[in-house]
Amino acid sequence: MEHWKRSAQVDSYHGVSVEDPFRWLEDPNSSDTQAFVAHHRHTSRQYLDTLPGRETIRERLRSQYNFPKTSVPKEANGTYFYLHNPGLWNQPALFVKKGLHEPSAILFDPNGLKADGTVAIMAFSPSPNGLFVAYALSESGSDRQIIHVLDAATGDRLEDRLQWCKFSSIQWTADSAGFFYTRYPQPGTVAAEDENNYQKVFYHRIGDNQTEDRLVCEYPEDKTLHFSLSMSSDKRYLLLHGLVGTDTKNRLWLLDLSAGLGEDAAIERIVDQPDASYHAIDVIGRKLYVQTDHSAPNAKIAYFDVEHPDKGLVDVIPEGSSVIDFARIIHGEIVVGYLTDAHSQLERFAMDGSPIGSIPLPTMGSVDSVYGRASSDDMFFRFTSYLYPPTVFRFDFATESLEPFAQSESSIDPADYVTHQAFCQSYDGTSVPMFITHKKGIALDGNNPALLYGYGGFRVSLTPAFSASAMAFVEQGGVYVVANLRGGLEYGEAWHRDGMLHQKQHVFDDFIAAAEYLIEAKYTNPKRLAIMGGSNGGLLVSACMLQRPDLFGAVVCMVPVTDMFRYHKFTVGHFWISEYGNAEASKEEFETLRSYSPLHNVKPGAKYPPILITTADTDDRVVPAHAMKFAATLQSVASPDNTVILRIETSAGHGAGKPTAKIIEEQTDIYAFLYSVFGVSIEQ
Repeated sequence: MEHWKRSAQVDSYHGVSVEDPFRWLEDPNSSDTQAFVAHHRHTSRQYLDTLPGRETIRERLRSQYNFPKTSVPKEANGTYFYLHNPGLWNQPALFVKKGLHEPSAILFDPNGLKADGTVAIMAFSPSPNGLFVAYALSESGSDRQIIHVLDAATGDRLEDRLQWCKFSSIQWTADSAGFFYTRYPQPGTVAAEDENNYQKVFYHRIGDNQTEDRLVCEYPEDKTLHFSLSMSSDKRYLLLHGLVGTDTKNRLWLLDLSAGLGEDAAIERIVDQPDASYHAIDVIGRKLYVQTDHSAPNAKIAYFDVEHPDKGLVDVIPEGSSVIDFARIIHGEIVVGYLTDAHSQLERFAMDGSPIGSIPLPTMGSVDSVYGRASSDDMFFRFTSYLYPPTVFRFDFATESLEPFAQSESSIDPADYVTHQAFCQSYDGTSVPMFITHKKGIALDGNNPALLYGYGGFRVSLTPAFSASAMAFVEQGGVYVVANLRGGLEYGEAWHRDGMLHQKQHVFDDFIAAAEYLIEAKYTNPKRLAIMGGSNGGLLVSACMLQRPDLFGAVVCMVPVTDMFRYHKFTVGHFWISEYGNAEASKEEFETLRSYSPLHNVKPGAKYPPILITTADTDDRVVPAHAMKFAATLQSVASPDNTVILRIETSAGHGAGKPTAKIIEEQTDIYAFLYSVFGVSIEQ
């Protein structure tokens, strides 16, 4: 077991001294950090490459990932644009169809931009006339993106190049002459710590240099405020959602474009005192329809009068027992996606809120990426479940028929497997659901290898979704389990708030209770139960490992947040203060973070289950220092008998846009690690 150099760094938090001996790992350019990275790249490969069955695992994963994947299409003037990957391409390409039943053609393929496939299309938006497509490219998994524009007839890239974008939406004006977007300051024009602050909204006219773009909105009164943009179906209104970090309470502003974008164009502040979540759906006539949790933790549909917003909200579809996941106005109806015990239901309502009926779904699963406009005759959405690969469907409102827009098949036979939902009781009596997938007819003898996955935060709902790698595990006799922990939005905003800030321990309790249920129900035993999570889920599994090392046989901790005292000091970490708290600003929040911060809860000499920690050198969301400091602490402080593997990927970022080849290699390492720990013999 390695013992790394320890610095004498000590910080004081509200009178409490806290050592930070591996602070030097926060500097990616230091020779010490580079030596640390080089060492772990060598030793992790030395360990992982010698694990039995690697080639068989890799080939089975390649087979599982080799199925077509298609995004929901966006229609513009009768032409359909969508992303498509026929199987094992590193990145999906942008495709176009000149009509619903016309053949498709590639419009732009990012796979040729870099040999390792690390340039990805992160967003795209066609102009209303269908002549242009604006698209955002990310390189090496970075959150930073560059927006380009191409000619939809020829596929030629125009000269337009918009830099310093991150999480930017692209909203075209009705005349197709340009679009609105958001961007951060050019590096070097502000202090380094403010490069992810002071976001602004700009209008870009096609053909102009970015320096000529018109500033539409800024809010220097709060440098942390950032904007999410949408446009009304008729293109009359630009809708601006003003948020501080990941706080769900937002401002909602409106810009009327009916008279153009002249000097007198003024922003109307519909909601300027954030007291709830207000997500704009569309503007129909004078009514701005919103999905909101104002006085409705499970959400409701209501509207503001855009000419008299001071009159307040008028309810249309009241809060119910199921959670409203999303709502769209399509074909003059309100289509609402509900979550009932963490799976989707689709319901139709008239504009006055009276029910029309349900849209039947193939099985218990998830609906996302819904597309359609107020005047559309059809609606597109993607559906998936644990045994149902993501499939794009088209719903015809006239015939009320549902048909696939793009078929998707995997190599598994769903008839050989089963998914069912179970519920366990957390320590405070809260009922926590989980989805359990396995081969039919497995023996409940307590000896099956099992993999428990969770997240538990930031309103992220873990609804049923197909996972090629998880199915490869299930094929080998494994039990794959996804727990719906507090901190998500499966049961509304109250469920989220019961798993954040001072209630964060509830998330760990829920996950531990799910693990105990699997053991008590004889699905597995502690030596054959692995836990896995990424990002906030990496925090989850690392904290649970430290709190209950006796309960788990292996841990896969991906791109984790582990330093809960300093996370807000790196890149966009300050966005998460509303979720986690700030150890520097509040003594009470410091004490809460201190109770579970993985970096600060490793016990000297403790025996922990084997852990594989993954990160990437280009991750600019959760910086690799989190994973590296945690690995160094485990290796230096805990028992020298522990297995601690730190896998550091190159050019992969936090995960979004990761090439298929890198995904398969990473999953090969993960499952080779798990099978080795569990002693699973790989079936050919």
